[in-house]
Amino acid sequence: MDREDFVADDIALADTLAALAALGVSEDTEAPRTRPAAPRAPDEDRLRYVGAATRRIARGFDTDEIVLGLCRAAVPTYADAALVYLRDPLPVGDERPAGPAVLRLRRTDRIKGPGAEGLVWPAEAVDDEQDDLDAGDWSEVVPGGALAEVLRGVRPVFADDRATRTALSELVGEDSALNGWSGMHAILAPLRGRRRVTGAVVFLRRPERPAFEPADLLVAAQLATHTALGVDKAVLYSREAFIADRLQRAMLPHSLPRPTGVRLAVRYLPAAETARVGGDWYDAIPLPGSRVALVVGDVMGHSMTSAAVMGQLRTTALTLAGLDLPPQEVLHHLDEQAQRLGTDRMATCLYVVYDPVSHRITVANAGHPPPILLHPGGKTEVLAVPPGAPIGVGGIDFEAVELDAPAGATLLLYTDGLVESRLRDVWTGIEQLRERLAATAQLTGPDRPPPLEALCDEVLDMLGPGDRDDDIALLAARFDGIAPSDVAYWTLEPEVGSPGRARRLTRQALAGWGLDDLSDTAELLVSEIVTNAVRHASRPITLRLLRTDVVRCEVGDDVPQLPRPRRASPEEEHGRGLFLVNRLARRWGTTRLGTGKIVWFELPHTTTP
Repeated sequence: MDREDFVADDIALADTLAALAALGVSEDTEAPRTRPAAPRAPDEDRLRYVGAATRRIARGFDTDEIVLGLCRAAVPTYADAALVYLRDPLPVGDERPAGPAVLRLRRTDRIKGPGAEGLVWPAEAVDDEQDDLDAGDWSEVVPGGALAEVLRGVRPVFADDRATRTALSELVGEDSALNGWSGMHAILAPLRGRRRVTGAVVFLRRPERPAFEPADLLVAAQLATHTALGVDKAVLYSREAFIADRLQRAMLPHSLPRPTGVRLAVRYLPAAETARVGGDWYDAIPLPGSRVALVVGDVMGHSMTSAAVMGQLRTTALTLAGLDLPPQEVLHHLDEQAQRLGTDRMATCLYVVYDPVSHRITVANAGHPPPILLHPGGKTEVLAVPPGAPIGVGGIDFEAVELDAPAGATLLLYTDGLVESRLRDVWTGIEQLRERLAATAQLTGPDRPPPLEALCDEVLDMLGPGDRDDDIALLAARFDGIAPSDVAYWTLEPEVGSPGRARRLTRQALAGWGLDDLSDTAELLVSEIVTNAVRHASRPITLRLLRTDVVRCEVGDDVPQLPRPRRASPEEEHGRGLFLVNRLARRWGTTRLGTGKIVWFELPHTTTP
């Protein structure tokens, strides 16, 4: 009484054991004392066949493989032909199908070559992928009909009576030549899963061959039971994998930003096995000062939980990046968040911040494979960054290193699925990746780096047949940078005359760049933003102009409150500054810093820097 109750799987197992036991018992129950010690040869052969056939069916990973395993196991050893029908759509779990049941022909198989001439279908009509057995593609199970009654009976039956022959006719079609096959040469076996019938299989033997025996019904029952249970598992597994994959993809960026001074390309590939959904993610997050954060991470494990944890960590990283924290601090807070999610929630992560003005990157690592830098001349380098411990370990101090990022260089961030598999260890894969980058760079020569999208494709081409054991996320960044001649920077005191000085400095800088046509608009917007900063700031104000494909103006102050546009009443003298910025600038925004905020706007121009 203290043991657990039987479940559906136990009942299926009991059914299997009973059938196998029945196969090993002599059919002659009249003389139990005179039977030999060993089972008769036919029954022994059936036992061996059933064991091999069910193992072959169980090897199937999805529905098609399971059905193919049934056909290959049944033909020609057990039957001359087999037809497998499955419900369309297949019910999933406990859901109740709406409307009448429809069975569709999923696969057929028959003996081929010499010896097949006696079949009612021509040998020359054979297709290696899908045999033509002159059967209907689909059949509706009419409630109360002959086919419905056979399916309700669950057990395989011979087509040796009128009701079963009618059921066979409903299944294969009234005009099918297979209707002439009946009696002990045809078996109709329902495919019953854990909760309901999910299809049917028809086994056929030629008239000149020995007919099926009553013991063959037990064989058909075993083949049908294992197929139905396998289909049930495959459907549930496929649905879980589909949901997890959609969940993961929904949590990944739908598109990449276009930050100043850097070009980006990304690739994401799920594992070759559809159910092995992991927690790989990537991100590119614009930061204040025209910087950008590049993030690649990998949650350990393969499940829907891994995908959900990935989404939580990515959201946390986005929030932390918005606070403009140093990379090592971002990893520290991600580590704390992972511990709050659970003691077994672990992930690796690489967090890189690129500054296009200083041409430098700051890198912090949490147990992730190191990035690879492709220099402008074609040299490749695995960056020496502190390895760190994975996120979720707890109590670990993360380190950050600052490295040069020259214009024209390409940084490659990736997850371990790209470099590690059953066929190679991670460091061997990293070295192969570095060599692949170097070889790709040689194709375009030292004066021109390879196109970014083509470079990503070349990298993925290094994957072999056994290298898709894990998800792969790949993020490539081409550093264009911003030349010092395209940057103007000033510090202004929070005093009444600063807006006027800001206007003069802006006009001079635009004139030096040959952008006088932007002066009026830029001066007006700069004046409005600097005036608002002067009104509230207590420390010096920063003003920076950047010339790339747009002119970007950034005004920083020490006030953390972010300004918001509002519609001022006619009698108010203030409150229209951001309204003008919103109307005249192509883009604008605000970013909170640890010591204040930055208000920025962009104006388009047609002059090449």
